[in-house]
Amino acid sequence: MYKILIKNARMVNEGSVREADLLIAGGRIERIEADIPAMPGMEFLDAEGLVLVPGMIDDQVHFREPGLTHKADMATESRAAVAGGITSFMDMPNTNPQTVTLDALEAKFRLAEGRSLANYAFYLGATNDNLDQIRALKPSQTCGIKVFMGASTGNMLVDDPGILEGIFRDAPALIATHCEDSPLIKANEERYRKEYGDEIPMRLHPLIRTAEACFRSSEMAVGLARRHGTRLHVLHITTARELGLFEPGSGDKRITAEACVHHLYFDDRDYEAKGSLIKCNPAIKSAADRAALRAGLADGRIDLIGTDHAPHTLQEKAAGYFKAPAGLPLVQHALPMALELFHDGDATLELIVEKTAHAPARLFDVAERGFLREGYWADLVLLELGRDQEVRREDLLYKCGWSPLEGRRLRSKVAATFVNGVKVYDGVLVSDAIPGRRLEFQRG
Repeated sequence: MYKILIKNARMVNEGSVREADLLIAGGRIERIEADIPAMPGMEFLDAEGLVLVPGMIDDQVHFREPGLTHKADMATESRAAVAGGITSFMDMPNTNPQTVTLDALEAKFRLAEGRSLANYAFYLGATNDNLDQIRALKPSQTCGIKVFMGASTGNMLVDDPGILEGIFRDAPALIATHCEDSPLIKANEERYRKEYGDEIPMRLHPLIRTAEACFRSSEMAVGLARRHGTRLHVLHITTARELGLFEPGSGDKRITAEACVHHLYFDDRDYEAKGSLIKCNPAIKSAADRAALRAGLADGRIDLIGTDHAPHTLQEKAAGYFKAPAGLPLVQHALPMALELFHDGDATLELIVEKTAHAPARLFDVAERGFLREGYWADLVLLELGRDQEVRREDLLYKCGWSPLEGRRLRSKVAATFVNGVKVYDGVLVSDAIPGRRLEFQRG
């Protein structure tokens, strides 16, 4: 059996930091001890000066396959993801065709098999007319049911009150929501269109998709979940006001929330330089909102960190306010972006590991991943905390070929990533190996 020995690592796991060695065998963590001797036939990796953490489990990506593969696909984006420290991802249903039937869900798993470097799962999307598909879903079949309670494409905006009640009442798995109030957003658009016509400045995006629009929709989702006892996960919280809807701490909660790396990193002052490159839904908001989100990570109102990686081509992004699509490519720098909170003094290493690995595994019932534990799958990341890196276009792995971080410097770097015990990234190059597997969920 092929074995890899990682020695002298500074291991961050389950609230503690310690020096330890870790032995990988058969794709899993075989041993974790203070001193594991090297034996003939082992691959040896000296991790002196590096930090060893469980790989990030990203609960929200848009890898654009099927149907939108001019922007991205599972092969290209999973390569970028492992370079950013992501070892598992959960992909969204607004593709073409949309993932709104059980057949389409299983077809998407087949698309990923043998092509994804990272482990994968897919959401079933909710619509106003697929409640029968949701009721027929097996709890272990998916990471969750995605409900767009705000503006979306096609028929994926669920705005029928009776259908929403049925989904929250009958959902056999976690519900993940995008929460923005569409009528309020439309009214704000018309207000600014009267002043600017179609040439609305990008800096007004957070004044169109406002904090109030987010709060109204999030409040509705939380209210539905409380009424029906639903397991609800509210995605990409962006405002200080929304935090009051969620309980602090990390106990056994039925209602949880996510913040994304770009909302923790950028604020509305960045629109002047970045323009449409940071246009996303919900919008990047004020510095005060960003500070509140960081505080929400610390007090537990924000349960985990994701990316909402959503690539578009530069040509698409170059259109005016109403035509430029929302979304940013982010997975290649996911963990280094999260670690900016550590460098800023807003989070400990232990907290970042909790929010990027432990909490996603626990909240989504992911089997045997998200922790450095003997017997668990060896999804691991080695980090260089003192290694600055400039984000340069020529180093990007995305099919879309750009990043909103270009020209910025990040204060950490991924030195190596392992997926199911296979080294898929060595800090410079991505491997040709394709070890990604379908995620399994420990549910009834």
